[in-house]
Amino acid sequence: MIKGLLNSLLIILVLGCQNPQVDKYTIEIFQTSRSGDKLKKVPESGKETSQIIQILPNEKYQKITGFGGAFTESSAHLLNEISPQRRAEIIHAYFSKNGANYSLTRTHMNSCDFSLDHYSYAVHPNDTELVHFSIAPDLDDLIPMIKDAQSISKDGFKIVASPWTAPPWMKDNGDWYGGKLLPEYYSTWASFFSKYLSAYKNEGIDIWGVTVENEPLGNDSHWESMHYTPQEMSLFVKDHLGPQLKKDGWQTEILVYDQNRGEELEEWAKVLLTDEELKPWIYGTAVHWYTGTQNWFPKSLQYTHDLAPEKHIVHTEGCVDSEIPHWEDDGWYWQKEATDWGYDWAKPENKHNHPKYVPVYRYARDIIGCMNNWVEGWIDWNMVLDEKGGPNLASNWCVAPVLVNVEKDAVYYTPMYYVMSHFSKYIRPGSTRVGVSSSDNQLMVTATEKDGNYTLVVLNMSPDNKLFQVELNGFSSNIEMEGEALQTIVLKKNTSN
Repeated sequence: MIKGLLNSLLIILVLGCQNPQVDKYTIEIFQTSRSGDKLKKVPESGKETSQIIQILPNEKYQKITGFGGAFTESSAHLLNEISPQRRAEIIHAYFSKNGANYSLTRTHMNSCDFSLDHYSYAVHPNDTELVHFSIAPDLDDLIPMIKDAQSISKDGFKIVASPWTAPPWMKDNGDWYGGKLLPEYYSTWASFFSKYLSAYKNEGIDIWGVTVENEPLGNDSHWESMHYTPQEMSLFVKDHLGPQLKKDGWQTEILVYDQNRGEELEEWAKVLLTDEELKPWIYGTAVHWYTGTQNWFPKSLQYTHDLAPEKHIVHTEGCVDSEIPHWEDDGWYWQKEATDWGYDWAKPENKHNHPKYVPVYRYARDIIGCMNNWVEGWIDWNMVLDEKGGPNLASNWCVAPVLVNVEKDAVYYTPMYYVMSHFSKYIRPGSTRVGVSSSDNQLMVTATEKDGNYTLVVLNMSPDNKLFQVELNGFSSNIEMEGEALQTIVLKKNTSN
């Protein structure tokens, strides 16, 4: 009898050792699909499969800063034009825990293309002491929008501020478009940043980071811009901007570059991230996605990371550009119909980077691809636009995740709003990207961990339903995914074990 009891105990111990992590996680699955799911909670599958997605918790990469969109004058103006109820609805949709819960945002210093008109906080020529500096242009729209978001966000969010141009009187061409900052105004322009940080802080708004210049390579003078070379940007930061912010007591992060991935990013990174005098002043590199609609340019991201692994990479702008939005037509956002600026205007040798594309895939694919290549934050462009893709001063119509019709006081949440939510809502700041492998090469996947909980995002661009088994630390779950769909799978640590 004793021998039998010992054998039974031995069997139990062996089985326990073979399955030490069973029931360690509870699982939630959220799906957005072409068939109409919008962050719909779906059950696990009872079907067996040989396809495996394995989360590799011992492979640790970058810490995540967050996901979100941009506060622009255009978006803020539209929120002033709709009813208070609709305004509150949109702010909640973006910043509440029940909504997208945005954690990383951007705004513009002075006017940008998505402003209603040109403006600067320093309009008086030769006001080198910035005696007349004033953020008055932002008091009616931008600042109230940011404050409303602050009042809703329980976790708070970071803001990156970017100038499109210095005031024309500081530039060699005296214009809003193109031109360069005159060297004699480098110190004044650095003080301008500090004045801006102080003015916003006085309004109760802390700016986490600044980029030195939005798109320093220019935009062919289609809207506000100011040009730098990499060497000029380095000189401005290490001799003026960095020391000025330090002198004034700011701990605001500085991001360099702030334009497209690809060969140009590599050229700039080679200069900026090997400058040992510049490195102490900067947090890292800001990037955009407009070099191409299909490619997230992993080679240039990996190159940038390898040059300075201790520095950071943040995607600060991307949108469905050169398009007038399709109103209440979810199907369009899942079709290969959108075009970008390069579809018509790119040089022949670059045309292959600008085919027609599926807006939902462009967002999801780019975010996953960026995350898997060291990008720690991803910021969309305008949060809100109207049904025409504006308003703005440059007539460069774009699409935003949330669209409004002011006359009808109507709101349309495009499928891109739900794509953004798949990341911003479930991958929170402080998460660490971890390794992941998939036996199905038609699926794009990325994974993160925070406090022992894991988040897996899976993109299925094929028309076929997919079955796969998620494996983590001995735990496994079978999952079925629709064709043409995005899933976020949350594995929560079961504290009862």
